[in-house]
Amino acid sequence: MSTMPIVYPLARNYIRGVFRELAGRSMAVQSPLDGSAISSVPLSGREVLDEAVVAAQEAYLGWSKWTIKERVQVFFRFRALLEQHKAELTALVSAENGKTFPEAEAEILKGMELCEFACSLPQILNDEIQEVSKGVECRTSHVPIGVVASIAPFNFPFMVPLWTIPNALALGNCMILKPSELVPLSAQRIAELLKEAGLPDGVFNIVNGDREIVEAICDHPGIEAVSFVGSTKVAKIVYQRATHNLKRCLALGGAKNHLIVLPDANPDISAANIAASMAGCAGQRCMAASAMVAVGKTDHIIHQICEEAKKIVPGKNLGSVITQAAKERIERYIAEAEAAGARILLDGRNALVAGKEGGYYVGPTVLDNVTPDMAIAKEEVFGPVLAIMRTDSIDQAIEIENRSEYGNAASVFTQSGGLANYIIERVSAGMVGVNVGVPVPREPFSFGGWNESRFGVGDITGKSSIHFWTKLKKTTTKWDPEAWKDWAS
Repeated sequence: MSTMPIVYPLARNYIRGVFRELAGRSMAVQSPLDGSAISSVPLSGREVLDEAVVAAQEAYLGWSKWTIKERVQVFFRFRALLEQHKAELTALVSAENGKTFPEAEAEILKGMELCEFACSLPQILNDEIQEVSKGVECRTSHVPIGVVASIAPFNFPFMVPLWTIPNALALGNCMILKPSELVPLSAQRIAELLKEAGLPDGVFNIVNGDREIVEAICDHPGIEAVSFVGSTKVAKIVYQRATHNLKRCLALGGAKNHLIVLPDANPDISAANIAASMAGCAGQRCMAASAMVAVGKTDHIIHQICEEAKKIVPGKNLGSVITQAAKERIERYIAEAEAAGARILLDGRNALVAGKEGGYYVGPTVLDNVTPDMAIAKEEVFGPVLAIMRTDSIDQAIEIENRSEYGNAASVFTQSGGLANYIIERVSAGMVGVNVGVPVPREPFSFGGWNESRFGVGDITGKSSIHFWTKLKKTTTKWDPEAWKDWAS
């Protein structure tokens, strides 16, 4: 039985601690769960960004003077508010993104963990001082870089903004967030809760919009650094445009993560991890297992994977994909692979959920006998689809992984430590797992891939992010060691 959809307040720009009323162009925000309109979002022009940058510049004069111990107090309080509002935030993420409630809750919990890391920065950010010769002292200090921008994707509307907001702000910067126009509502609550936590007005601002605002952020002379998370195609454009305008930029792109499965792998552990990885968040994550390379006699493991995948049911423990266009694109990849000779072991096309017939659902799909030249083996599908390729040797499997233009993540499933290490040393990926389907590092370890999955230097979270959000000041002082003798006379 269907229920009336929840309608949320209009998404609005947030400047100087105030939400601005909708003006100019806008678009509807639809819930992927059932296709219903739940809000509206402004598609702002460059003049709105100009205003936000001025607000951030003015706020920076005061915020950057706070000590880091004072700044992180905001995030201690913010983290407590996330805990307090966890159920509400979970429902919001599910409504605007289409995740299941457990997946949406996991996103909130990860956001809390990211805040915890930011709160630890006073203990991690240890500036150095040393007497390098008699009476001469050198020291380093991490200085905020000024006004920065974060461009976030649709697939993690709450977590990905918190990849950047706590660290960038705790380190003394002021920020402009541009959320995906498909999922602008979580950003609104982040702003409200930051204000409640005591963040001064203007330190954090939101400018909603589409391509025009992304281009304006890359061009704006008042923005010192840009972080981006999204597709590789757009990541390249953002990186090239931002750096052409002499900004720092770290742009994370797409992925085609390979799981290398050896015959000795534990069938139960492997199947559970691989099925969860390929279908979790409806496959809409850059860490999803989308390409499996089966080495040798692994039919028993593939059978188990299919059995596990059958337990993942759209509308029950599998959420929707983001739009109807995304659903059609994913199903087109499946059809083209089948036409090219792939064998469908589990077909998730044409999925319907009772009471949510307008939703955008694709069921778990497993394809066997995929060849490395097929589009589904090379391109990012971003859906709950696993493409299985077969090889006779580990070296052939590594060669397939290395030929991918991406380099976000790779995993190996085996019970041999020696073989695992052999593969770890040879795969071209920034994040590697052993018997782990989603090898995401936990704080303080940082998140970031290689190759066409990342443009720029460093990672976006953890300790590595400190170097992106600060600049290093080196100070050398020299004193006359005899000067103090007559000072008190």
